[in-house]
Amino acid sequence: MADNSLPESWRFIKQVVEGRWFAVFASFLIMIGAGSTYIFGTYSKAIKSQFDYNQTQINTLGFAKDLGSNFGVFAGLLGEVAPPWVLFLVGSALNFWSYFMIWLSITGRIAKPPFWEMFLFICVAANSQNFANTAILVTSVRNFPDRRGIILGLLKGFVGFGGAILTQFYLALYGHDNPTNLVLLLSWLPTVASMLFFLSIRPIKVRKDPDELRVLYHLLYVSIILALFLLFLTITQKQTVFTQEAYMSGATVIIGLLLIPLLIAIREEFMLFKLNKQTLNNNPTVPILMPEHEPSPKAPPTIQQIPEASTSCFSMTFKKPQRGEDFTILQALFSKDMALVFIATLTACGASIAAIDNLGQVGESLGYPSQTISIFVSWVSIFNFFGRVFSGFISEALMTKYKLPRPLMFAFSHLLTCIGILFIAFPYKGSVYAASLIIGFGFGAQVPMVFAIISELFGLKYYSTIFNCGQLAVPIGSYILNVDVIGKLYDIEAAKLGGVKNGKGLTCTGTHCFSGSFLILAVVVLFGAVVSLVLAYRTQDFYKGDVYNKYREDMWIPQSDMEFYCIDDRKKGGNNLPRMDMPPKYNFLKL
Repeated sequence: MADNSLPESWRFIKQVVEGRWFAVFASFLIMIGAGSTYIFGTYSKAIKSQFDYNQTQINTLGFAKDLGSNFGVFAGLLGEVAPPWVLFLVGSALNFWSYFMIWLSITGRIAKPPFWEMFLFICVAANSQNFANTAILVTSVRNFPDRRGIILGLLKGFVGFGGAILTQFYLALYGHDNPTNLVLLLSWLPTVASMLFFLSIRPIKVRKDPDELRVLYHLLYVSIILALFLLFLTITQKQTVFTQEAYMSGATVIIGLLLIPLLIAIREEFMLFKLNKQTLNNNPTVPILMPEHEPSPKAPPTIQQIPEASTSCFSMTFKKPQRGEDFTILQALFSKDMALVFIATLTACGASIAAIDNLGQVGESLGYPSQTISIFVSWVSIFNFFGRVFSGFISEALMTKYKLPRPLMFAFSHLLTCIGILFIAFPYKGSVYAASLIIGFGFGAQVPMVFAIISELFGLKYYSTIFNCGQLAVPIGSYILNVDVIGKLYDIEAAKLGGVKNGKGLTCTGTHCFSGSFLILAVVVLFGAVVSLVLAYRTQDFYKGDVYNKYREDMWIPQSDMEFYCIDDRKKGGNNLPRMDMPPKYNFLKL
């Protein structure tokens, strides 16, 4: 309830920090920390040199990172029974412990750990991000139920360039001489971000805001400007020598851009605060409609909703509800739709990660200089972001306006990735530039669409566990395609066609080194596109309807100026008052 005993300025601050848009701003900052998994290659060199690991051991640690970052089942199950702040606390504790132990190990402050222990540290470090990731995604989808594709794209976009932002902060604080300091930064910075904002991210029951899409587009514009600045900064740093002051200047600009979403949140809350105050001054007895910060209590189940005692869990698993309704975890996992989503994700995301992980060696085998190879990796990160945000906005628009199934757009992202992979399978001069751009964008486009499709088909009740089970396809696909396809075929080509022994295994040079394996990857991704088209065909009738209708029923949508006076006042400057026949689920409070 509004506290009239507080000064007006404090009431406004309280309204800002309890609002949805401040929660979005806080989510952006925390999701940047989840990008730490994308800079494993930077500090893995320090691990390799400190412990004298061979390349096979480093690749195994890379698999530990992929396994941990995609095995979010524990975070999902915890999210079913605990509020978001519990997930933030658990994730922060695991993040600090694991990265701090890695830092203590590589700096020699503790004894050299066994290899299995280092595997565990890296796996836990990557897995810790799943707790914040799960809390933020589930909460945001519930706070923006009919804009879920857009909000997922924005949030996953910040994960996409989070590694680049963390790298710039590392360079500004510590310089580039000692990558062990990067591990120290990863231990405390994401932890501090979660501790500062973990109470701000929670389900917030609000009325439908007609200007919601406009604000989301403003956030999109800010994120694009930030991504372009990171692209400019990264390329410039590869071409010229930066001083410590230059690194700090770049980080300062990044911080300034990151604060713009906070200014947008303050602007939105200030408009509402001012109009509420104006309305009260004109008529002090008018009750003001305020959002509930907790979901309304659920109605008691009807007789039909209560399963009979004799009904077994196994039999209920195969009595699936209609698409879009709330599936149980087992109902979702044993459904044909989930099988198709799993296969499509395994092929597309698995092949994309396998291609990205080997992009450096591809460039090396084709004779590109090391400076150019670094640009490839940076391009993948930046265009990964563009793929994530644009797929969220574009797929949402095409689905709501033209009733196109989202799996159809998922299939298109497969085809885009397939084209990028073919640029490596059949290389020509400069083709790896195009490949890094297209593969990065295609992989970025796939990620938010997977999460959105799962939420649309299987409901939000058990979403935290279901989407974490679905993304298990990613490490499975990347391991099979990376190790069993690319790695083995590379060794065969190197041995067969005169590879060079350099002390770290055979090194292959020429177009033949990766052409066969990447051709297999292209076929796998093409098969995944066909699977996505099958899913689109199966769900076309579902997407022709109003996918978000059941969520709009829980939100009051204004139909006239009198019903949403504050939005009308923004545009017309009037003093309209809210109607007295609002749904009873909303609280009427006097400010």
